[in-house]
Amino acid sequence: MFDSLDIFRMSSAMARHAAARQAVVASNIANADTPGYRARAVPDFASVWNEGQDAMRATRPGHLVQTGGLSARAAPRDTEASPNGNTVSIEQEMLAGVEAQREHSRALAIWRHATGLLRTSLGR
Repeated sequence: MFDSLDIFRMSSAMARHAAARQAVVASNIANADTPGYRARAVPDFASVWNEGQDAMRATRPGHLVQTGGLSARAAPRDTEASPNGNTVSIEQEMLAGVEAQREHSRALAIWRHATGLLRTSLGR
């Protein structure tokens, strides 16, 4: 039921995107001492969401074959490498982790407020 409303679809996609960002941050931190490791970053939600909006939408099941929908692709980050070739900056990763947590909290707040609005409109 909630999947047909754009606000719920967007907040769900935002939460998935935040989880993908957090996973990339965790991977970067885990490899902070790995020689030659290149830090990765996920593009911001707005650019990924706008990219997915240009695709055709299915109006009923089986109408179109969807090819995965919203995807968060991690790309190497351009930062200065340490002497061992590693480009992970713990400070940058901490900031990226906080941004991902805020994005996830924002997605939950949107979902919560949209659900409250829907309940109010139904008279509950």
